[in-house]
Amino acid sequence: MRNWILFAFITSFFCSLPGWTEAATPGWTEATLPGRTQAATTDTLLAADLKPLGRTVLNSSHHLELITSGAHFGFSFNGTQCALYVTIADAGGHNYLQYELDGVYQKRIRIEGHSQEPVIITTGQAGQHRVWIYKATEAHTGALIIEKIAAQGIKSLAIPQLPLIEFIGNSITCGAAADDSEVPCGTGQYHDQHNAYMAYGPRVSRKLNVHFILASVSGIGIYRTWNRDSPSMPQVYANADFQTNGSLKWDFKRYKPAIVSIALGTNDMSKGDGTPRAAFDTVRFVKEYVKFVQLVKANYPAAQIALLSSPMIKGDSREILQRCLNRIKKEIDARYPNDKRIATFFFQPMDPHGCGGHPNVADHEIMAEELTPFFARLLKTP
Repeated sequence: MRNWILFAFITSFFCSLPGWTEAATPGWTEATLPGRTQAATTDTLLAADLKPLGRTVLNSSHHLELITSGAHFGFSFNGTQCALYVTIADAGGHNYLQYELDGVYQKRIRIEGHSQEPVIITTGQAGQHRVWIYKATEAHTGALIIEKIAAQGIKSLAIPQLPLIEFIGNSITCGAAADDSEVPCGTGQYHDQHNAYMAYGPRVSRKLNVHFILASVSGIGIYRTWNRDSPSMPQVYANADFQTNGSLKWDFKRYKPAIVSIALGTNDMSKGDGTPRAAFDTVRFVKEYVKFVQLVKANYPAAQIALLSSPMIKGDSREILQRCLNRIKKEIDARYPNDKRIATFFFQPMDPHGCGGHPNVADHEIMAEELTPFFARLLKTP
């Protein structure tokens, strides 16, 4: 009896010490999680146990790096809040994630490179919740590095077995310069207005209940960029981070897309924004585009290839681009007579309302509405 009283006294003493909690996770304290009680238990889901979709890598520290626009993963938890431990490599920089809670899009969250505090996601009520985390920005902004997630009853969500569309493109496909709701156009840094979740590709995918991955780089084209001769998409496509000096090669065996959508040409046709360069070369464009489609087909032999025009190009340039795409289709179909025929889609011209002549979030919805029936037909084609 005396020993039991002594044990009860010692337990009561330590439970009363400041900061003491049951099943506490380092870094997740009463201060960062208001309302948490000692009765609640905390579980930890490590990055290595997540099931991501998109171009991602598990680094040497066993942390998950979300590399490309819209790369994402999901988890479920119980209670009213969870803590996401996420960092970036640039201590003096910042990046963005965005998230969906119980099937409803919430917002973008700015990640500071110097911060050591977790991102706290709160819900309006207790119970089980499902969260999907997305990278809002493109590969060239640097990776979002996920260490772990802490919450009650946390579990990784598996990727459902659904068709997959890979969207290859430029800044438009990235969702770049589309969202000035927090940082006005002309201020901040280029990626402050990125919103991959609201870009046309992810929107089409949600409408059709299919998966997506984005393989897109701002300013890039088939044989040149918007104001330089290189790099081009064929030069960087095989690199996981789309960098010309990228040492990590992408493993194309990880996914088998039903459709590969290619939307390039806007930057090839750019006047260079004051940078002197040669006029658009239709012969070279068609030649390099054909070679790139062959590269895509080599990696995804069963995929339907779709070539998209640009809603940003008008007038004579629009007609030139469409003629080029038709020539590319004709040449590829002739070279691969037993494969699925190349599909083409020509956008209606658009006056964009985003930053720097890009589509904004509302414009991307218009593009997605145009594209959805087109991709729906392709998905039904045997």
